Amino acid sequence: MSPSLKNLLGLAVIASLVWFLYFGFVVTRTYDRSSEPTNFRSFTVQGDGKAVGVPDVASFSFDVITEGDKDLAKLQSDNATKMNAAIEFVTKQGIDKKDIATTGYSIQPRYENVICDYRAGSVCPPAEIVGYTVQQTTHVKIRDFKLISPLLTGVVTSGANSVTDIRFALDNPTEIENMARAEAIEKAKEKAKNIAEAGGFTLGRLLEISEGYISPSVSYRGGAMMDMAVGSKEAAVAPTIEAGSQEIQIQVYLKYEIR
Repeated sequence: MSPSLKNLLGLAVIASLVWFLYFGFVVTRTYDRSSEPTNFRSFTVQGDGKAVGVPDVASFSFDVITEGDKDLAKLQSDNATKMNAAIEFVTKQGIDKKDIATTGYSIQPRYENVICDYRAGSVCPPAEIVGYTVQQTTHVKIRDFKLISPLLTGVVTSGANSVTDIRFALDNPTEIENMARAEAIEKAKEKAKNIAEAGGFTLGRLLEISEGYISPSVSYRGGAMMDMAVGSKEAAVAPTIEAGSQEIQIQVYLKYEIR
């Protein structure tokens, strides 16, 4: 084999080795970037978005609380009679049974401490049960807001003696949440562009997107007002309850590659 042919073969082998090494480097770098984003420079931006919706569902809870002596069976019977009357009133207003739920039932003893003279060295007897308190709680969901005020007063006149936890909510908040989320993402994108321009670098790929929080439902509580009215003539006066509006806030984080 001539020297010139040997030189050509040597150059071809060297070129092949260089090409394979470069190809391996590119493949490794590409895989490294796709599988381990932390191996290169990146930054994260935050965006906040909000959207306002009008609540379409209301809810409240009412209690029947019955106190008495140690005749527990009679107390439970009295309590059940009043609660059943209140629930019957609610159903007659057109509230579906699936929107009426018992959320609590409790029987609590009432004690009376025995007065004794500790200085005499006598052993004082334990506190004595003198009666019981029976309490049942029912939760009602209202889809027709015209029924709110009549229901709040009607359950009281039917036997309930506590009305609490009046709330307004969006039955399906997905659409409002999506609007808030879209605004948050757009704000985060704009912030990322401004940071890249100010920092003198090119905005790379979007590596990661995560959601920080969704604000809780805004609620209106009317329990104190209704509790004060229970047992008085004013309990028959229907209160004015306004649903207002509900604002949903969402926070998102976008992570970008720095080029």
